[in-house]
Amino acid sequence: MRIKLLFLFLFGTLFSMHAQNAGTISGKVVDQKNAPISYATVAIKEGEAVITGGITDDNGDFQIKNLALKNYTVEVQFIGYNTFSTKADLTNQKSISFPKITLLEEATQLQGVEIVQERSTVEQKIDRRVINVGRDLTTAGATASEIMNNIPSVNIDQDGKISLRGNQNVRVLVDGRPTNVDPAQLLKQIPSTSIKKIELITNPSAKYNPEGMSGIINIVLHKNANDGFNGSLNAGITFGETPKFNNSLDMNYRTGKVNFFGNVGSNFGENFNEGFIERFDNNSQQILDIVNDNESYLYKIGMDFYINDKNTVSFYTNQNGIDGDGNVNTDIRYLNNDEPNVLQLGNYLTNNRSGAYNLAYKHLFAKDGHTLDFEGNFNDYKQTQNANFDTSTFEIGNPGTLDERIIFSDKIIDKRENTTLNLDYVNPLNEKTTLELGAESRIVRSSNDYTTGNLLLPVENRLSNYTYDIDIYSAYATFGQRFEKFSYQVGARFESYKAKANLNKGQTTFEDDYLTLYPSAYLTYNLNEKNMFQLSYSRRVDRPSLEQTKPIREFSTPLVTGLGNAELEPQFTNSVEVNYTKMFGKGSSFTSGVFYRVIDNEINRVLYNDETTENPNDLIMSWDNFDNNTAFGFELSANYKIAKWWDIQPAIDYSNISQKGLVSVLREGTVDEFDFVEREVDVAAFNARLNSNFKVNKRLSFLLFGFYRGGVDGIQNDSKEMYKIDAGGRYSLLNNKMSISIRFNDIFDQMKYGFDSRNPYPSRGQFTWESHSVYFGINYMFGGGKNRALQRKYRDDNTKQGGGGMF
Repeated sequence: MRIKLLFLFLFGTLFSMHAQNAGTISGKVVDQKNAPISYATVAIKEGEAVITGGITDDNGDFQIKNLALKNYTVEVQFIGYNTFSTKADLTNQKSISFPKITLLEEATQLQGVEIVQERSTVEQKIDRRVINVGRDLTTAGATASEIMNNIPSVNIDQDGKISLRGNQNVRVLVDGRPTNVDPAQLLKQIPSTSIKKIELITNPSAKYNPEGMSGIINIVLHKNANDGFNGSLNAGITFGETPKFNNSLDMNYRTGKVNFFGNVGSNFGENFNEGFIERFDNNSQQILDIVNDNESYLYKIGMDFYINDKNTVSFYTNQNGIDGDGNVNTDIRYLNNDEPNVLQLGNYLTNNRSGAYNLAYKHLFAKDGHTLDFEGNFNDYKQTQNANFDTSTFEIGNPGTLDERIIFSDKIIDKRENTTLNLDYVNPLNEKTTLELGAESRIVRSSNDYTTGNLLLPVENRLSNYTYDIDIYSAYATFGQRFEKFSYQVGARFESYKAKANLNKGQTTFEDDYLTLYPSAYLTYNLNEKNMFQLSYSRRVDRPSLEQTKPIREFSTPLVTGLGNAELEPQFTNSVEVNYTKMFGKGSSFTSGVFYRVIDNEINRVLYNDETTENPNDLIMSWDNFDNNTAFGFELSANYKIAKWWDIQPAIDYSNISQKGLVSVLREGTVDEFDFVEREVDVAAFNARLNSNFKVNKRLSFLLFGFYRGGVDGIQNDSKEMYKIDAGGRYSLLNNKMSISIRFNDIFDQMKYGFDSRNPYPSRGQFTWESHSVYFGINYMFGGGKNRALQRKYRDDNTKQGGGGMF
């Protein structure tokens, strides 16, 4: 709401300058201790319509000029305080001054500490949906990965892979910046209590980088800007098969023109997974037992330097790390005793380090809304994985007698560097028209070193080196106009993309070089203040990742090896959306939307027989491009307060895609010869969620969460439905400085991934993880400074509001 008001203020102020017989409203805004409140929002309203407004300066003063001589309502808002409202009659006088407007703190406001709200709220903005993370979500689990399934339109599968609207081609950002860490791994590292809000941008405009067919998920971490020293300490433990621990600490120190901020979090403990696959053609079973003992950390430190009212410099660094010890044991049994049983003991030792370094400069021109932003971001990543496989093969018909034993090892070293420089310029040409321009340079360097060999025969060791370099240069322009009820924005992004792959220093090379235009368009109609319709269009791209292109082992079991395809080409998506937002009283809202996508050169999984081995059961899982494809779907969600003590957030989403893929099938009349066959199916995915919060009193509240995921028919696998019910509670004490939370996850232990498969062999399987668990958490807040909304805060809240070079 504040962002909408600010835009109305910018345009309204310019418009009102032309009014004749102009009047002025001025005043000073203070708190209950008579201290000035800087950057409070002041709205001048005529009836229910916002005419113009502004913000208070460092001394809490404001002055709104060039007002027509009418009756107005003056509203003053500031985060953590109740809204102040009063009348101002300019019909008989040209100037009104309020010598002191005192704002009262909200009941949940703790001096010097940014309070996490009780319940999560959803805001529908012009180009994104914003989920402000409340305590009901942080109670959902220890990490970002565990709370994501509580977010409308977002799903996390059994492997930790994230999808938006049923599609995994989604870009995940932290604080609006890219990261080299795999999203599935990154989400497990971020403590849930470190998250301030989650932004879902399903149809980004031309000012964003065009990656991600289904859009962008931006995770915004907490960063306080309060005076003095302030902080929040969080600790949690999850009881599954064994305890798992998480903790985080958020702090800031603000003095004068400098604000230092930081947060640190860690997660550690063992995670257990198990599963089985049964094949009907040869009556075999594959039983998997997986244990991952991981220790991870994430910290962020930075500073803002407010040079003056027009210039701000900021710097921060994010550091991620994970040390993992994973064991994957695979037991393959042939029940007819016509094939040798196989037992493989796999161990994966992983060391992962990633760092991001960001420098930003913001300049405000004299005209309201006229800004210039420069930002530089450098991200480096290194992961070392040492994998050992001890494979025992037993005699046919005599499973207790060892026939052969092979011990081999793999070592993979992944390195990536990503350098981004971008410039964004915004100029409101008049009260109705805005022009935005931007440019960006992005340089990505990736390398992968792979060593494999039989430990019993070291002379057979093989070495491979793979590099994948990308240079992207882009520029964008958007132009928008606002009328009484209509507004529109059109834009285009021009991008030069160059990619070069090299295997073993010239053994195999691949290059891609193209210039592409990515247009976008938005049309918004505000029927009134409570009803908004929007039509949008964008063109986007999904480029092959390092994992998808490297012709080197991605993973390995006795029967399946994952490899990349160096000749993968990008896939392009044209997307159209229609959205509707309805606002009710008491903070309630309803949102709905439908989308349609046309996908060209689609990237998809392929599974085929491994012709490099003599065993017809060995398979290769890789990637390939296919012809045009389509997808469509809809989503409905609400945020409704039934009573003072009860609110609910229901949500459903549906997506359908005509999925294509290459599968390997047995050639008719043979038992070990295969043909590639292109298959196409209509894949439909349905999800439903219901989050319900019950407030007993100011200290005690309960929550109930239900989730259902329907079965999905795919090219090779038909997955079965799954559901869960969670329940929890929260108790506050020490004058709201401390809260204790408990949550029972998947009470009935129903979150299991089951599937049936047709190709390349008829089979069925099921995988389970520690969904059935109990989470216990404690939050404690401390500090002595007063909350001040600084220019940087507006920048964070907007996240460039689509800032061109940021994405």
